[in-house]
Amino acid sequence: MVGTSDNVKGFILAISSSIFIGSSFIIKKMGLKKAGASGTRAGDGGYSYLKEPWWWAGMIAMFVGEGANFAAYAYAPAILVTPLGALSIIFSAVLAHFILNECLHMFGVVGCILCLVGSVAIVLHAPLERNIESVKQVWHLATQTGFIIYTIVVVIVVIVLIFVYVPKYGQRYMVVYIGVCSLMGSLTVMAVKAVAIALKLSFSGSNQFKYFQTWFFTILVILFCVMQLIYLNKALDTFNTAVVSPVYYVMFTTLTIVASMIMFKEEFNNASQIVTVLCGFVTILCGTFLLHKTRDMGDEMDLLRLIEDFKINVFEH
Repeated sequence: MVGTSDNVKGFILAISSSIFIGSSFIIKKMGLKKAGASGTRAGDGGYSYLKEPWWWAGMIAMFVGEGANFAAYAYAPAILVTPLGALSIIFSAVLAHFILNECLHMFGVVGCILCLVGSVAIVLHAPLERNIESVKQVWHLATQTGFIIYTIVVVIVVIVLIFVYVPKYGQRYMVVYIGVCSLMGSLTVMAVKAVAIALKLSFSGSNQFKYFQTWFFTILVILFCVMQLIYLNKALDTFNTAVVSPVYYVMFTTLTIVASMIMFKEEFNNASQIVTVLCGFVTILCGTFLLHKTRDMGDEMDLLRLIEDFKINVFEH
C-alpha cells in the first residue's frame, strides 16, 4: 500500500489546484463576457472568445491548476483528490461575489464552511491506495467487466445528451451541459490517473511509455478534456458562475468517486472510516447545495429590497 506521505503530497497538490481552477472560472467568465459583447456568444455556438486575452489567461490558470491536479492523482487516491475540488468552488464563489458582482449571501458563506468541514473529514480518513508497479496493472483494472459496463453506459448517455437534449434544452437547463462535462469527466479522471501513474513510475526509472496502454490513456485524456472544455464554456456563458461551479462539482465528484471505486477498488480499514468519508462527502454536498440556492435567495432578497424601497418612497411622498 502507498504510504501516508504520498497522501500528504496529493493533498498539497490538490489544494494548489483548487486555488488556480477556482480563479480560472472567474477569469474565463470575464473573457466570455468581453467576447460576447463584440461577437457571437459561446452559448449560441460562437467561438469569438478564442480571440479574447482574458479567456486565454483563464485557460492558463486552469492548465496550471489541472497540472497540479494531474500530479495529485499520481500520489493519492481519487476518493481523496476529487472531493477537494470543493475548495475551488469556494474560491470561485468568493471571487464571483467581489469581481463579477454575483451575490454570495450569508447562506452561501455557510455553504463554503460546510465544504471546508467535509473536505477535512475526507482528508483525515481517506483510504490508502494500492501500490501500482506498472501501467499494465491500471489497464487490467480498466478492462474488468464492471468498469467496461460503466464506460459503455456513460458513452451512451453522453451521446443521447449531445444529439437529443443539447439542441432542445441546453439553453434552458444547465444540467444538460453539466451532465456531458461530468460524465466525460469521470472517465477523464481515470485516464488522467493512469497517465499520472505512468509518469511517476517513468521518472523513478521504470519507463512506462514503451507500452501502448500509456499512449492510449494519453489520447483519451486529450479527447475527453476537449469535449469537457467545449460544454463547460457553453454552461459558463449561459448560466450564473456561482451556480455552474457547485452543480458541476457535485455531479463530477459523485460520478468520479463511483468510477474510481469500480475501477481501483480503494480499500478502507474499517466501517467507521467508510462512514466518516461518506459523512464528509454528504457535508460537501450540503455545502454545494447551499451555494446553489444562494442565487435564488439573492434574486428573492433583491426583489424584497426593491419592494421595500418602493414602499418607503411612496410613504415619503
